[in-house]
Amino acid sequence: MKTERILVTGGTGYIGSHTVVELQQAGYRVVIIDDLSNSSADVIDGIERITGSRPDFVEGDCTDIDTLKRLFADYPDIKGIINFAASKAVGESMQRPILYYRNNLNTLLNLLDLMGPNGVKGIVFSSSCTVYGEPDVNPVTEKSPIKKATSPYGNTKQISEEIITDVINAGAPFKSVILRYFNPVGAHPSAEIGELPNGVPQNLVPYLTQTAMGIRKELSVFGNDYHTPDGSCIRDYINVVDLAKAHVIAVERMLTDKTEAPIEIFNLGTGHGVSVLELIDTFTKATGVEVPHKIVGRRAGDIEKVWADPTYANEVLGWKAETSLADTLRSAWDWQCRLRDRGIM
Repeated sequence: MKTERILVTGGTGYIGSHTVVELQQAGYRVVIIDDLSNSSADVIDGIERITGSRPDFVEGDCTDIDTLKRLFADYPDIKGIINFAASKAVGESMQRPILYYRNNLNTLLNLLDLMGPNGVKGIVFSSSCTVYGEPDVNPVTEKSPIKKATSPYGNTKQISEEIITDVINAGAPFKSVILRYFNPVGAHPSAEIGELPNGVPQNLVPYLTQTAMGIRKELSVFGNDYHTPDGSCIRDYINVVDLAKAHVIAVERMLTDKTEAPIEIFNLGTGHGVSVLELIDTFTKATGVEVPHKIVGRRAGDIEKVWADPTYANEVLGWKAETSLADTLRSAWDWQCRLRDRGIM
């Protein structure tokens, strides 16, 4: 049974909360820090209902290094970090670039600054397929060119990867596993936790489920004139629980010194591209619920098409995305229905 302490920044958020569940079920002790800017502390109740164990929680802003210093003083046994504390919406980053650079980069710099003095062995970094920009060839592998970012959000991920590389190459006494996510969707099969951003959702699936529930009038499909079979953008949609499990493998890999290099990078995706219109159709077929939607103009910062070649993660991590898109979208709908039943939304 693993008993090491793991710090999960942004751990009440969407991917963070699902990862905390998987960590606790694997036996790790977890402390979460989150400023609740895009989540709720109620998520911790859901984690406890699933796992039977309540993670420690600190409400705080990771861009404030004094807050992090106090956390490390209170938890001197932290051995690994998974960093989810970042602003994450492409569209919003085009409108609020300073927010994105401040949140995403300062948080990472503070964590890296404190890891060595506090004996932390490694950090799993939440990166993104946006680092590939508009790829020349799909699917993309870890060796695909890093193209110019199409959004400030994507640029923060590129810069963060460069910062981690420079710090470790300069002799830092810790390791890093960088996980480049494609598009996480769905919810925990228990419907105890799922994606619930504060305010109007910036991501496709929560907006879709809220529209299907009648909370939003209609879903906007940004563009139908891309060079894709139906004209809408293509992405690689990965189940959030499958994604969370990869983080547990990455943490164990670092803590048991099984990494093949001080920095390892893995694509996390299904290997299949799905268009926005195909996703809407799959949701309706999986749930029997129609989604009112309309075609609008293209959205600044969007990439036309990108999907993963996950072979390296499959072979080296021993990880694979296993949940079908239909089951994943059904879980998202079950979560939306649970929110309705609770009177939350």
